[in-house]
Amino acid sequence: MIFLAIWNFFVFVLMGYDKFAAQKYLWRVSERNLLGSALFMGAGGILLGMLMFRHKTLHPSFKFGVPILFILNIFFFYIASFVNYPPLSI
Repeated sequence: MIFLAIWNFFVFVLMGYDKFAAQKYLWRVSERNLLGSALFMGAGGILLGMLMFRHKTLHPSFKFGVPILFILNIFFFYIASFVNYPPLSI
């Protein structure tokens, strides 16, 4: 759980850096890397970064893909939480 929080914070900072780099004409983070980090349980950080920095909000792959990845991240986290502790059956 702590790892996911640290990872999402890192991805959030990565999104902020990409916005900064875009404004200063510096080296950018590729969309492939941003979406890849969202796929691997970082969609919350990307989504928060999109909203906070107003960055990549008009790109269809981010506008629609990141919320879908966020829902999938929640689903996979829910499933993974029952690996050692199965849900109670009634």
